[in-house]
Amino acid sequence: MCSSPWAPATFGLWARSCWPCRRARSPRMSEQRHLAELAREAGLADRLLFDEPLSRHTSFRIGGPADFFTVAESQEQLCRWVTMALQAGESFLVLGRGTNVLVADQGYRGLVIENRCSGSELDTASHILDAESGLSLSRLSRATAELGESGLEWAIGIPGTVGGAIVSNAGAYDGDMAAVVSGVTVLDGQRRVRRLGAEELHFGYRTSRFRNRGDRPEIILSAEFQLEPEAPAALAQRMNGFRAQRLASAPSEPSAGSVFKNPPGASAAELIDRAGLRGKSIGEAQVSEKHANYIVNVGQATAQDVLLLIALVQDQVHRLFGVDLELEIEIIGISQQSLVH
Repeated sequence: MCSSPWAPATFGLWARSCWPCRRARSPRMSEQRHLAELAREAGLADRLLFDEPLSRHTSFRIGGPADFFTVAESQEQLCRWVTMALQAGESFLVLGRGTNVLVADQGYRGLVIENRCSGSELDTASHILDAESGLSLSRLSRATAELGESGLEWAIGIPGTVGGAIVSNAGAYDGDMAAVVSGVTVLDGQRRVRRLGAEELHFGYRTSRFRNRGDRPEIILSAEFQLEPEAPAALAQRMNGFRAQRLASAPSEPSAGSVFKNPPGASAAELIDRAGLRGKSIGEAQVSEKHANYIVNVGQATAQDVLLLIALVQDQVHRLFGVDLELEIEIIGISQQSLVH
């Protein structure tokens, strides 16, 4: 079960946007009422927000409103919200910390479920860790190192959740999720809870079986990690080095992290820099002066600003170097089907 407490600010959100106060959009009124009625029957109506700006829930601070928005604090709640969305015929999106996504200015037509399930359990004899998918990856990295468990120290300072890190096979400093994840428990498209072994996860460079699942999403509920014992002092020293490198290179402005995957050969940042695009702006979206593979929000940037800047970077790099830069971030728009991040 999840152990994370509700933040005080969240109570304020419920108070501002709770179900009785909502103005329905007429084209979707019947479907919206259907989901609202299901939530009310389940005793969860006070947890359902309407037209909630997703800019409040992404690290980019960009994104239009979701038709519906809620927070799941437990695996049970997460499964119930997914089930209700399916029953209502609604698209749905499970969002972690919103750190690797760009949400369209039009928002998301459907239900966005913010995953705050953050329980974990360590078997010290086998060094097997079970962690829920909404747990902060950086927090987990720090906690396991303090317990003398090695395997996740590379993740210190990486924003986002366990679930999101598995979807994209997050990694840094010669480590990644593929090296330590031994299994994942999911809610599949038939609403069955299943365990998938490591060989079924299809990890690749910044990808996995969970990426771009379209209308057949699998919801990550928890993950199993195989760790190794190591002295906490040695782990702390290594992590301090990683933290210093990250602070030296990562911009402080709102962003979604690395925008492009690194192609073979020169890194994406190097190619963008050589193309003379460091500091290039469109609207209030800017190629970071500090790290050229970041696009940062320097004010009130829109998703359209970011998309235009992405297209400019891709075109310029292709024209100069013949390299096609592939997106590492995911684009979320109202026309997309059910996605998981």
